[in-house]
Amino acid sequence: MVFKRLLGSIGVGGPAVDTVLSPGAVPPGGSLTGEVRLEGGDAAFDIEHITLEFVARVEAETDDGEHEGEVAFERFTVGGGFRLEAGVQHTVPFSVTVPWETPVTELHGQALGVVLGVRTGIAVAGARDKGDLDVLAVRPLPVQEAILEAFGQLGFGFRSADVEYGHCRGTAQQLPFYQEIELTPPPHHAHAVNEVEVTFIAGPGGMEVLLEADRRDALYGGGHDTLTRHTVTHEEAGHTDWNARVGAWLNQLLEHGPSHAGHGSHGLVDETGHGSHHHGGHRGPGAGTAIAAGAAGLAVGVGAGIIGAEIVDEIGDAFEEDEEEAGDDD
Repeated sequence: MVFKRLLGSIGVGGPAVDTVLSPGAVPPGGSLTGEVRLEGGDAAFDIEHITLEFVARVEAETDDGEHEGEVAFERFTVGGGFRLEAGVQHTVPFSVTVPWETPVTELHGQALGVVLGVRTGIAVAGARDKGDLDVLAVRPLPVQEAILEAFGQLGFGFRSADVEYGHCRGTAQQLPFYQEIELTPPPHHAHAVNEVEVTFIAGPGGMEVLLEADRRDALYGGGHDTLTRHTVTHEEAGHTDWNARVGAWLNQLLEHGPSHAGHGSHGLVDETGHGSHHHGGHRGPGAGTAIAAGAAGLAVGVGAGIIGAEIVDEIGDAFEEDEEEAGDDD
């Protein structure tokens, strides 16, 4: 989807910007390509620079409740230093790298309800404008998809996905937020666990996989959380029995007692038994409806939240609401 508008900071008659992304989703660490199309206004303008900014809609838990807002997490300068004559069309192609920790927005082509965007900014003769906003679609890395497929094969269903502001302690996390993918258990685990949350912290050499179980068993006196951490390489994606490996992870996760940690963090146990912490409060069940897993793995359906075209229609409104609220506070 493309949002096209005049640069309001320089008034009516200024140049227009239209950013077009290459079709298809990109994986974390991959290249996002496209072009910024400019059309001159009623007079000539000096285009000082053109920037692309990656933004995410992020949830944050504070003492007065849960809030949502826009967080910018990467910025690129893709052009500038030229004069745009009146009425002239000018195209600036670009290729930029998507950060490895970028949240996944879709699985098997179905949207997960995670909102990411690419905002184009232009500086024109000292004036700045945010330009247009386009949806950023991110597909899983092969190893991420393999792990989620294994959960599906083991009977887990997709409940919801969100992006939480905060840091997973003891990890190599670089971005100011992390993604949680919430899964519902199969019947034979339902007596012991309400849901399992999966967090991926990806990097060039591999990925950390954080698993959190919302336990319901009475052995420890009611509901509590347990967490484990595992590491994988990208090369393992097609050379591993993921059903067996993820099954072993689940056994380890469900065998642990309750985690003991301070406010705002959870104890985290890795494969070696060393402790660390997963920062950020535990969330309850998501608004999405649990979708049963089929033979193809983890299934994502209409009940999973904002799907397909709906998220395309709402991303602009979501970010623009944040802008209006920020303006009201000034």
